[in-house]
Formats: sequence, structure tokens, C-alpha cells
Amino acid sequence: MNNKEFHYKHLMREYDFKRTLAVKNQHKRAQEVYHKSPQIEEIDKMLSQSGIQLVRNMITSPNTLSIEAFQRNSEDLLFTKKMLLVEAGFPENYLDVLYECTLCQDTGFIDNKPCSCFRQGLVNIAYEQSNLKSILQIENFNSFNLNYYSKQVDAASGRSPYSNMEKIHQICVGFIENFENEKQNLLFYGHTGLGKTFLCNCIAKELLDRNYTVLYLTSTQLFKLFGESRFHREDMEETAKAMLSTLFTVDLLIIDDLGTESSSTFTGSDLFDVLNTRYLHQNATIISTNVAPNEWNKYYSERIVSRVFGNYTNLKFIGSDIRLLKKYTSNNL
Repeated sequence: MNNKEFHYKHLMREYDFKRTLAVKNQHKRAQEVYHKSPQIEEIDKMLSQSGIQLVRNMITSPNTLSIEAFQRNSEDLLFTKKMLLVEAGFPENYLDVLYECTLCQDTGFIDNKPCSCFRQGLVNIAYEQSNLKSILQIENFNSFNLNYYSKQVDAASGRSPYSNMEKIHQICVGFIENFENEKQNLLFYGHTGLGKTFLCNCIAKELLDRNYTVLYLTSTQLFKLFGESRFHREDMEETAKAMLSTLFTVDLLIIDDLGTESSSTFTGSDLFDVLNTRYLHQNATIISTNVAPNEWNKYYSERIVSRVFGNYTNLKFIGSDIRLLKKYTSNNL
């Protein structure tokens, strides 16, 4: 078993453990409640017995009246149970099984499809394997520093790198704050070392902390995934297959360093498929690239160029190489 298969199976075991723990904790709470209010225990027994009796009736002599009577009786008992819980000093839902994910009830799947929490679990595994998780502890908005950008006006753009980055920063913050209601797409472009990847990481951390699903891939990783899916899909590992599916459904997809990959006609069509599907489903995407807008036609099809420049907020990064500036200063960006 390779590492990816091991991590996938480990994630499945984690879900088994979470479900078991949720049921175990519910049982402990039930014993606490029954000790304080035996009447609630009697109600639970009555609910269980009436449910069993309904099943028997459905098998021997099914009729609508028995179902309606069961529903009315259950509703009355549940209402009484909630009142007794509150009177005993417990919340109404104290005897519910409190799953970590209410969508899939800690199974990891909904209708045989991976739940968003499971997809994020696979993404987190990918982060750990690529060491991105530790990078996000360093590259985030808390360590963002505008002082690396010059206040001298750039002749070509008519604004300073400082004011330009200040504006980009504001747009990124707005992107995060409005993420729930307005899914936007961003294109970061400019020379190497101007903070594009850094800002991608800042946004990724903020949204991960808010429980959104985020997938970060360099263009090389993305196109490798395309190639494997097209020519070696039967040999792909489970995490790679899940990640391929996640490309279309993850809340935020970040494609870093687009333009550095080795592309082909096949992978180019795959890229358009991902970008177009995400746009149609209103799922947010961020692309960073060193390729200038007037050079995109050299790398990508007209469909891709039209989709990106027609539906993305284009943000140009200007200034001096931040990596070189960091090398000669004691501050951290």
C-alpha cells in the first residue's frame, strides 16, 4: 500500500471513529438525563416500542391510519420530551446524536458521493503531503506587509506599487468577506516575486479557517492530474481520483503559476472544461500567472482566454522582486 492509499484508508477510519464517538457521547448524555428525569427514559422506551410495533403492522396489515396514528403519537411524545428536558435544565437537542458534520452525519458520503467535509479531508491530506499547511502558518494576512512595496509612482501604470498592492489587498479582503453570497474569480498576473502566490495562500488560509473547501494546485500539478486522468485513469490512486472530482466542486480552486506547465491539446481542453464548469456552477477560482494578458494566445485557446478575461477580475502586480527585498531586510512579508 502506498502513502496515498494509506492516507485515504486512514481518513475512512477517522470517520468511523467520529461516528462511534458521537453515538457513545449521546449514550452518556442519555444516562445523565435518565438519572435526573426517569420520565424521559420512559418516553424514549415508548417511542422505540411504538416504532417496532409500526414495522410489525406494516408487515402484517399495512394501512395509512396506523402510520398517521404513529406520527401523531410520536409528535406528542417528542414535544413532551423537549419540555421535560428544558424543565430538567438541558437543551432541547441534548439527546440528539451530535455529529461533527450534520450533512453526512460523519459518514463522509451523501447518496454515495463524497461529502464536502470528506473532500476537504482529502485536500488537507494533499496539503500535508505538499507541506502547504505549514506554509499557511507563515504566509497569511497577519504577516502581510505593504512596506515591501515602493511608494514611488510607476511611470507605466501611473501609480505606485504600494498603492497598487493596497488596492489589490482590499479586493482580496472583499473577496473573502463576500464569499458566502458572491462567488468571484480573480486573475493575479505580473512578474515573478511580486506576492501573487503569497496572496493566494492568504486567501486560502482565511477561507479554510471559515470551513470552506479549498484546493491549491500549481499548474504543473494540475496538468499532471489531467494527463493521468486521460491516459492512466485505471491506475490512478483514490486520492488523485477524488482530487480530480474536487476540481469541479471545491468552494475555491487556486491554480498557481499558470503558464509554466507543459500543455497539450488534450490538457488544454481539460483546463477549459474545469474553468467553464466552475464558472457555470458559480464556484470561485483564482489563477496566478507570470504571463501577460497580450501573451495568453500563445499558450491557450481562444475559448480559455475569453473565459478568463471575460469573467475574472484581472489584478496586475507591479514593483520589485519581493523575494530579493526580503533577502536583504530583517522584516517578514
